[in-house]
Amino acid sequence: MKATEGFVPVDGHRLFFRTFGADSDPTIVGLHGGPGATHDYLLPLADLAADGFRVVLFDQLGCGRSELPDDLSLLTLEHNVLEVEGIRTGLGLGRIHLIGSSYGGLLAIAYALRWPGHLRSLVTVGGLASVPLTAREMARLKLTLPESTRAVMERHEAAGSLTDPAYRQAVDEFYRNFLCRLPVWPPELLHSLEMLDRRPVYARMNGPNEFTITGTIRDVDLTSRLPEIHLPTLVLGGRYDEVTPEVARAIESGIPGARRVEFAHSSHLPFWEERAEFHRIVAEFLRSVDAAAVP
Repeated sequence: MKATEGFVPVDGHRLFFRTFGADSDPTIVGLHGGPGATHDYLLPLADLAADGFRVVLFDQLGCGRSELPDDLSLLTLEHNVLEVEGIRTGLGLGRIHLIGSSYGGLLAIAYALRWPGHLRSLVTVGGLASVPLTAREMARLKLTLPESTRAVMERHEAAGSLTDPAYRQAVDEFYRNFLCRLPVWPPELLHSLEMLDRRPVYARMNGPNEFTITGTIRDVDLTSRLPEIHLPTLVLGGRYDEVTPEVARAIESGIPGARRVEFAHSSHLPFWEERAEFHRIVAEFLRSVDAAAVP
């Protein structure tokens, strides 16, 4: 599908965006994860343009084609919230549907707590409200890997040799089980993952890998504030998600009226792993929200 792309100035920095669909349509803004990935792996969200939605994707500060700031102290959840608002106002999007994937789900929740009046609905996909809970759940998932794989991980983690090829191979086994279970990974996903190593965002905010969270977000926990959110909310995730169903249930139980759907054949990326079913569920939810809002 043809996209319009460009840059929006936000807080003195240029952020790259792409839009799909007509400007007059209700708008979805998609938030990528990482932190430090790019919008590219979220391109299946553009499928929703066929359902009468404008879809806006963008690279967060320091990610992808967006500007990397000289001041790395700006690489925070709080600043990412300001970036979402900057994209919304800079492109004149009005009230939006917000869809956040992985860390983008945490970002979407943080935005909803600050500017609920700017949202039509909230959707998290493999999202989280608590980084400590997510870290504990990922540590539990590691215990389900073969003993030989765990031994390699433990040995290199103890030695601090996290760039060793044997350790990276063990991490890849974790990812193949709990990040994306497709036999061939989409090039858009591979590109987004490759970019994690090219910019300092992921290492600074998250850490060396998905289950070693040592960065600035490591203590973020918004669970106690979830009852403050009074928006139509859809909580999505995969049965084998690295951000486990336990994490999704915490969001569902915290936000009044939230609905949760678990994809039986997916891990962290159901919009790739079960693309048609994901499209159907999200389109139906968003249409129902917009229909209910019509006087």
